[in-house]
Amino acid sequence: MLDPDTATYARSGPWVRSFSFHQSFLKCLKSFHHNPQRGFSSGSASLSSVSLKGRSCLTLKDFSSDEIKRLLWVSGDLKHQIKHEKQYLPLLQGKAIAMIFEKRSTRTRMSTETGFALLGGHPCFLTSQDIHLGVNESCTDTARVLSGLCNIVLARVYSHATLEELDREASIPIINGLSDLYHPIQILADFLTLQEHYGYLSGLTVSWIGDGNNVLHSFMMAAAKLGVHLKVATPKGYEPDKSVIEEAQKLSKQHGTQLVLTSDPMEAAHGSNVLVTDTWVSMGQEEEKKRRLKDFQGYQITMQTGNVAKPDWTFLHCLPRKMEEVGDQVFYSSRSLVFPEAENRKWTIMGLMVSLLTDYTPQISMPKF
Repeated sequence: MLDPDTATYARSGPWVRSFSFHQSFLKCLKSFHHNPQRGFSSGSASLSSVSLKGRSCLTLKDFSSDEIKRLLWVSGDLKHQIKHEKQYLPLLQGKAIAMIFEKRSTRTRMSTETGFALLGGHPCFLTSQDIHLGVNESCTDTARVLSGLCNIVLARVYSHATLEELDREASIPIINGLSDLYHPIQILADFLTLQEHYGYLSGLTVSWIGDGNNVLHSFMMAAAKLGVHLKVATPKGYEPDKSVIEEAQKLSKQHGTQLVLTSDPMEAAHGSNVLVTDTWVSMGQEEEKKRRLKDFQGYQITMQTGNVAKPDWTFLHCLPRKMEEVGDQVFYSSRSLVFPEAENRKWTIMGLMVSLLTDYTPQISMPKF
């Protein structure tokens, strides 16, 4: 049964009620009641003045700590205003987005297309069968044409170089919907999910157990900026990109966080709050499947993996998931945040698009980071 203070917050509004099942978040809310300043970052004034309008988002490497926090704040605000308060916010009315997909996707397409439309804008979905990107028409020409036809582009591509060329030649913002090197919009959703669950981010330990891929690279470019410790276990030969490691080490030192690189999954999981994995065989790697499955033996996340983590450990996976990566006992357990994580892809891409195209100011108080 809830104590009086907690019950008051559970009745206080849809945004609060949506998190009432997380005891840690309720304790955080209770502390706000007794001390309104506690739980809010001392940098709220500086975050309020952060503007990202006109920027592109190819990698979170290009974004500061305050800029990432601002994106999460706007995303949480839109979720509160639209989902829970049932408000209609046509912030992108009269605007159009070109969605270029060289690679198929469920979450990226649905979150972007429905999110942009929900904000009053017009999404245009373009596959390689719909446009001539890099085939009958150069990336340069495509970027310049789209700059005159729409307001922003989200591109989900094989090569990160394609994004860089689009951004170099376009006069409108470009968003990385996924490339071989980074997946920034996934990590924004992951951090919003963890913030909702724990009530804070700084001081958490996230353990990545799997391939040294684009999703991990984006974690490495953002975790330290949010005060999050990162422990990474990859099989030998599957380590993250060397340049990404070097940058992550600099960020870790700069922000006073821990960065651990190992090939032992249990070492990485030890003392962690969050266990994360991803596919071991990405699109374009199908021919390597047999070898990869052999090389990743022992990397499946199970309840035994969680036994060495902290008592409050949770699990993330950006989906789609396969059994060899994580067992049903973890994937469908109360510790799994994968479905709130998938939903938050929508709110964070909306927060990003609004931030890059408008001067929108969040209506809710800035959360604790």
